[in-house]
Parts: sequence; C-alpha cells; structure tokens
Amino acid sequence: MRFALLGSGSRGNGTVVSSGGTTVLIDCGFSAAETERRLARLGLAPRDLAAVLVTHEHSDHAGGVARFCAKHQVPIRTAVGTRVAAALNGATTLRAGERCALGALEIEPVAVPHDAAEPLQFVIGDGARRVGVLTDLGHPAEGVAAGFAGCDALVLECNHDGVLLADGPYPGFLKARVGGDRGHLSNAQAGALLARVRSDRLQHVIAAHLSETNNRPELARAALAAALGCAEAWIGIAEQDAGLGWREVV
Repeated sequence: MRFALLGSGSRGNGTVVSSGGTTVLIDCGFSAAETERRLARLGLAPRDLAAVLVTHEHSDHAGGVARFCAKHQVPIRTAVGTRVAAALNGATTLRAGERCALGALEIEPVAVPHDAAEPLQFVIGDGARRVGVLTDLGHPAEGVAAGFAGCDALVLECNHDGVLLADGPYPGFLKARVGGDRGHLSNAQAGALLARVRSDRLQHVIAAHLSETNNRPELARAALAAALGCAEAWIGIAEQDAGLGWREVV
C-alpha cells in the first residue's frame, strides 16, 4: 500500500492512495490540467484512478472535480450534501460510518465538524493496512478519534499556530472562522488528537493543510513530534506546491 499528495493547502488539495491495483484520489482542488500534471509527477495518469472521493464542497478540495472527472470519465463518490452543494451530478453516495468496497480498497467515511454541507474524511484500507486522511475539521471530536484509531499512516491537518493566527493579518471574522469549532485544526489540537489515536502501527505521520500565513512547518512538526515522543524529523510535511512523494506502508 502507498500514498502521496498532489498538494496540500488553501490553494488546492489532493491525496492519492493505492493498493492491489486500485488507486483513488481524495479531493481534486486543482484545475483538470494541473491535476493531470501533478498525477504525472507521481507516475500516474487519470485512467489509473478508480474514483475521486470528495470530502466537501470548498473549492480547494472540490474545485476541479467536475471538469476533471467528466473529461476522463472517472467516477465520483461523496456525501449527498456535498453532491448537492458542489453540483456533482451522478456521484455515488457515501455515508459516514458505512464502509464500502472499491476494487482492492475499503473506504471508511468519517463525519467531521467543519463549515460545509456534509463533510467527510476518509480511512482507506486494503484488509491489512489503513491510511487515514484527516484535514478540514474544527476540533478533534470523539467520533473522529474513534474513526481514525489503528491507522498505519495518517495525514493530519495542522492548519495554524494559535499565536500566529491571533497576531496575523486576517480580519476578525476570518480568524474566528478558522479558529472556531467548525473551522480548522491548530497545531495544538492536531497534537492532542494524534496523542489519542497513536499506536505502535503508525509508520507515517504527515502534517498537512498548513496555512502559508498562520503556520510554519517547524511549529507543526514540533507539535506532532511531542504528541508521539519522536524526533521532529520523523514527521513529514505536505507542501502546497511540491505535495508529498510516494510513501510506502508495509
């Protein structure tokens, strides 16, 4: 099993998970052409995708889905609320807590608190290993921790540092939205959540969706490393432009 990120941040998101000949893309927040380019960077073509799973309708996650999937005839799977909000007509319905098979993969949708119509995040398994992709949530709710327990790899939102957000240039309403219970995880919240789901199975932890204005990679690394009691260098960082290269889950 392996995973990689096309990019992660407020200008576009996409995560690829693959095992047993089945590959899925979680979110497509880039244009069709840019998504093609970023897939090619990982040695993939659109025809390699079994589906695009959409977490929610915000443009940095769903902005390129309709055009990319129509162009390449890639199936879409998402929640009913997201399908309506993003006008993803014909998408197959996913429901929180209901696992479904897709080729060699099992999809586990998990409901999260975020300011969207029906936001989901995902755990992707292949029967032996599990990769969790968990970004865009306002606080580490109890059900979220349960849903992401026992992962072998975890891509985890570290959107902002509390001090940088409070002292930064965002207007007050936006600071309240980002830092609210339906906004985005701070480094401290991400660390607290990681401490609750940590296990001996974890092979990779990737800090993702870092704000380019309100966070720094070294701050995210420090928070997650403290939660695990590991070296900061062990924590990976998903970048907006470079994304993250393939990581193997063995």
